[in-house]
Amino acid sequence: MSYRAQTQKLHVSIVDDDDSVRKGLSRLMRSAGIESEAYDSPESFLAEAHNEDHACILMDITMPRMNGLELSARLRERGITLPVIAISARDDDDTRQLARDLGVRFFLRKPVDDQALLDAISWVVQEDARA
Repeated sequence: MSYRAQTQKLHVSIVDDDDSVRKGLSRLMRSAGIESEAYDSPESFLAEAHNEDHACILMDITMPRMNGLELSARLRERGITLPVIAISARDDDDTRQLARDLGVRFFLRKPVDDQALLDAISWVVQEDARA
């Protein structure tokens, strides 16, 4: 099924401190017909974060002040249950295990393959809707 053909509009919150990454991911979402909102820090995302249907969070693991794993923990504390896809240049067993422990649904290594990312978004949103 194409992303444009889905009956419900998908929404992705992009959380990454790198401006070029945010812009690139936003362009990819737009080209796939997915609505997105980009945030330059976990703090700015937390100020607006809320549960919503047909949505997920795409976040970098390594950011200053608060990393993506800490953001996942804060979201859980606040009862925000949106599925999370983590992306990172760091790819080690400890980081992957911590991400799993915090409920991250997918972990992708940068640079991210566009189609793999779009497939992951579609899958986590569909699985979340079934739950």
